[in-house]
Amino acid sequence: MGNIGKILVFAGLSLAAIGCLIMLGGRLGLGKLPGDIFIKKGNFTFYFPLVTSIIISIVLSILLNLFLKRR
Repeated sequence: MGNIGKILVFAGLSLAAIGCLIMLGGRLGLGKLPGDIFIKKGNFTFYFPLVTSIIISIVLSILLNLFLKRR
């Protein structure tokens, strides 16, 4: 049971950190970049953050390569 508790604590802290990053990203303008797809017709709305997803992917790839470098 101890391992499950550690996993749940880690998952909770990870979700809290991701939530904080999302809130911070919204204030920095992520999600409203040129190239993000937003279509609104009547009562239908479609939003796909294409450029935002690419930028987040590039940043995460760089960070993971820096911190998890294998020798």
